[in-house]
Amino acid sequence: MLRIDIEACIGCGICEQTCTFGAIKVEEGHAVVGDNCTLCGNCVDACEVGALTIEREERATKGDLADWSGVWVYAEHRHGRTAPVAFELLGIGRTLADERGVKLAAVLIGSGLDGQAEELVAAGADVVYRADDPALAHFTDDAYGNVLTDLIREHRPEIVLAGATAIGRSFIPRVATSLATGLTADCTELAIRAEDGALLQTRPAFGGNIMATIVCPHTRPQIATVRPLVMKPLARDAARQGAIVEVKPAADRIKSRVRVLESVVEEQDQVNLCEADVVVAGGRGLDDAKGFARIRELAEVLGGAVAASRAAVDSGWIGYPHQVGQTGKTVAPKLYIACGISGAIQHLVGMQSSETIIAINKDPNAPIFDVATYGVVGDLFEIVPKLVERMRERNAR
Repeated sequence: MLRIDIEACIGCGICEQTCTFGAIKVEEGHAVVGDNCTLCGNCVDACEVGALTIEREERATKGDLADWSGVWVYAEHRHGRTAPVAFELLGIGRTLADERGVKLAAVLIGSGLDGQAEELVAAGADVVYRADDPALAHFTDDAYGNVLTDLIREHRPEIVLAGATAIGRSFIPRVATSLATGLTADCTELAIRAEDGALLQTRPAFGGNIMATIVCPHTRPQIATVRPLVMKPLARDAARQGAIVEVKPAADRIKSRVRVLESVVEEQDQVNLCEADVVVAGGRGLDDAKGFARIRELAEVLGGAVAASRAAVDSGWIGYPHQVGQTGKTVAPKLYIACGISGAIQHLVGMQSSETIIAINKDPNAPIFDVATYGVVGDLFEIVPKLVERMRERNAR
């Protein structure tokens, strides 16, 4: 809670000017805080007379932060297999654990998990905590949340990572709330701060217009969800050795208030961008919906999928299933060709992990060129047809 010492406050207005959320106003000669305060602390730092303080609740995790050690990954298991994002998280988790000089553990929750823990070890985990119980056959927020929360309280890891999937976004906030600790959602980059070992969690903010780096200095664990296809998994190493710890949750902790009647696997979307090796994307530079005919031609000769920026989708030129970016899909193909896309941050967070990025844009100062492997400055309506013609000639050989 933000506290204002009215007697000390001189009504200078510096705090009002500093607050980017408009949560503080100077009224009747002193500062007044609104309900939209995020406790970011900028106003406290700016107050020259020390009239502002943040009063934090006593938290379950408060105390000696050195008591918390280790990096954990929640290994999401669904429809009989471990989700790909779990292996991506083990990749970045391995880097973070090595920097901290600690072990990397994975938490596997579900039913019928035979062989899955071994795969997590091969993907980089030192320890796998496996909770295999028929009562956990279907995901529910309360049962899965209880299992993960109890394990964290017992073993006290300093970092916990999970995928920013429908499941991760559903129950990880519950875990963070139960532990009275912080959570940074939808991260695109993670790193360790050298001076104190804090986790630097970077994510798009303010509608994707800036990238914010967030730290959790007062509580543990530091919890973050990460967008799928942003991090790179390690190469599978069948020779790796690791410990598999069987977890037997108490019956009352896995008894859910929710009863799952049926779990239905939806037929896969025809626009399977996430698994395409080649993606050709179009943006506002296509001018209209007809411009996507060129994009489809190039994608066809390359054996790839068609994607689009939000600007193209919002203009009605192509359907939402093709949208790549912060509010669309995240892709990491071997080849990404961006045609007429300026390169707003919202779009970049959805494709910047591509192995090779080719940008075609007539504006030489377009931000897309900052992340592109190769850039072509010119009219896409001249360049794309030539690429199509050249690829057709090559395919005909």
